[in-house]
Amino acid sequence: MPPSSQAVAEAAAFRSFANGYLREIDPGIPVRHTLPDGPPAACVEWALRSRRLTIRAEIRAPSLCGAQGFGRLWTRHLHEPRWRTVPPMSALQELLGEAYARVGAGEAARLHELELLARILDSYRETARQLDLALRKPNADTSFIGAERALVFGHWLHPTPKSRQGLSTWQARVYGPEEAGAFQLAVFAVEAGRVRQDSAGPRSAPEIARDLLGADAGRLPLRAGELALPMHPLQADALMLEPHVAALMEAGLVRRLGAFGPRYTATASLRTVYAPDSPWMAKFSLPVTLTNALRVNRFAELEAGVAMARLMARNGFHAQHPAFRIVSDPAYLTLHCPGRAESGFETVLRENPFRGGAERGIATLAALTAEPLPGHPSRLEAILRRLAPGGGNERLGAARTWFGLYLDCMLEPLVALYDGHGIALEAHQQNALLDVAAGWPRRGYYRDNQGFYLSEAARPRLLRQAPETAAIPGLYFPEAEIDRRLAYYLVVNQIFSVIARMGQDGVLPEAVLLDDLARRLEAMARRLTGAGRAFVRGVLEGPTLCTKANLRVRLADRDELASGDGVGNYMDMPNPLHALAAARSEAGRALAS
Repeated sequence: MPPSSQAVAEAAAFRSFANGYLREIDPGIPVRHTLPDGPPAACVEWALRSRRLTIRAEIRAPSLCGAQGFGRLWTRHLHEPRWRTVPPMSALQELLGEAYARVGAGEAARLHELELLARILDSYRETARQLDLALRKPNADTSFIGAERALVFGHWLHPTPKSRQGLSTWQARVYGPEEAGAFQLAVFAVEAGRVRQDSAGPRSAPEIARDLLGADAGRLPLRAGELALPMHPLQADALMLEPHVAALMEAGLVRRLGAFGPRYTATASLRTVYAPDSPWMAKFSLPVTLTNALRVNRFAELEAGVAMARLMARNGFHAQHPAFRIVSDPAYLTLHCPGRAESGFETVLRENPFRGGAERGIATLAALTAEPLPGHPSRLEAILRRLAPGGGNERLGAARTWFGLYLDCMLEPLVALYDGHGIALEAHQQNALLDVAAGWPRRGYYRDNQGFYLSEAARPRLLRQAPETAAIPGLYFPEAEIDRRLAYYLVVNQIFSVIARMGQDGVLPEAVLLDDLARRLEAMARRLTGAGRAFVRGVLEGPTLCTKANLRVRLADRDELASGDGVGNYMDMPNPLHALAAARSEAGRALAS
C-alpha cells in the first residue's frame, strides 16, 4: 500500500529541515545503526545537548553535493540504553529546539521558534494538499506553464518550502500555479501625471499594460488624462485597504475599474502571471509571505530591469551566445505617491518568449530536478528514459551527453557573461529554464530582475553602455563577493541539483558527473581571461563554496529580501569538487607508495 500524502509530506518536511540543519548547524557524525531484521543502516547522528537527546537518521539516498534522502529515524535520551523509532515531525521539532538553543536565547528567540514551527506546519499542510492533487492527476504537461505547476515539494533546501502566509486555501485554488487557476487582472485608472514608468523598448510601459489586457483594452472606461494600471487581484484587494490609496480614491485620483483582459495563471513564483497568447508577462507585489520573505517589488528593482534590458541590447552578448537568453524585464509601471519609496502598484513588465509553440518543452531547472512523486520518475529521469529506452549503458551515455549539453546552455554562457562583461546572474533553479523540447538541452534562459550583480572592476565600461546603472542601488559589487554568490546560485543551487538528481534517480553516480564538471571547468579556466577565470579557479580549488543560509535566516525571523546587501544570508560549505580531488590525490599517493 503506497504511503499517504500526509506521511510523504511529513517526511518531506523533515528532509528539507534536516538538510538545512546538516549544512548550517551541525553536520553530525556518520554511524551505523544495528537492526534486528537486516544489515546495519548507514546513518547520521546528532547530539542535541539542550534536549539531552540523540537523533539518528537513516541515510537512504546519500549525496556528495545535494540534499540527503532520509529514511527511518530513532531517538535515545541521555543514559537511556534503547533506541526508539520516532515520526519525522517529532524529530524535526527536536532539531528545531536545538537549533534555537545554539543560535539564540531569550524571549525573542522563543517567539521566533514558535513562528517558525507554525510556518513549518503550514508548509507541511500545503505540501500534503498538493500531493493529494498531484497523485490524483499527475502533471504530464511538458509546456512552460506545465513545469511551473509541478513544484509540489518546493525549494529542496529550505525549512518552509511551501509556506504561504497570507494566502488561504480557497485563494490558492485560483491564484496558486498548482491547480491551474486562472483569473483576469484588476485594473485601476490613474491620472497620467501620477504614473512613474520607463521602457527600454519601442513600446511604452502604458502601451504594454494595454497589451496585457488584450481586446478588453479598447473598452476600458478611462477618462481624459488617465492611464490604466493592471494589478494582481490579491494585491488590488490589499491596496484598497491602504490609507494612502483610500485617500487617493476618495479624491477621485485613483479609480478601480474592475476585471479585464484574458485569463492569466500564476507561474512558480506565484506573483508573475502568464497567459499563453499574451506577448507579455507581469510581475506584481503580493501581500503574501512566501518561504521567508514578503514578496514586494522594490522601485530599484524596476529600474534595474529596464537598465539591464538596455545594457544587454547594447553589449552584443546574445548574438555571441545563441544557446542562452535573458528573458528581459524591459518596462515598469507604478503609481507615484510623494513621500513613499513604493506605493504598492509597482509592476514589472516582462517579455513572454514562451508562446506560439515556443512554450513546448521549456522547464525550470527546479521542476526538472524536483523530488519525484511517489511511484513516478522525476521529470529529468523521464526525459532520459525517452532518450535511451534501452537503459543500461545506453542510458549512462545519454545522461553524460545530456549533462554536457546542459553545461553548454547554462554554465558556459553565464561564466562568459561575467568574464567578458562583468555581469553575473542569480541563476538559481527557479530562475533558470531549459529548452528540452527534443529531450536534449538546446537553450538556456534566465529570468528575474532581482538577481543582477555588476562588477565594480567593470564599472567604467558598464557605465559607458548604461550610465543609469550608477544611480541604481544594489547593482555593483566587488568581484570577491560576486564570485561567492555566483558559486552558490550557478554551481551549488543549480548544477549540483542536476548532479544530485541523476545520482538519486540511479541514472549515473554523482562522482562521474562531478568529474565531468571539473574537467569542463578546467578547460574553461585555460581559455578565460577576465573575472570568469578567477571564479572558475575558486570553484575548482577552494576548500569551501558559498551557500545560502536559509535555515539561519529563518531562525532569526529575517526577511532576506529586506536585509540590505544580503551578505548575512550566506555562509560557507565544504566544496565537493575540492574534496573529491583531494581524496583521489591521496589515493594516488597511497598507491604510489
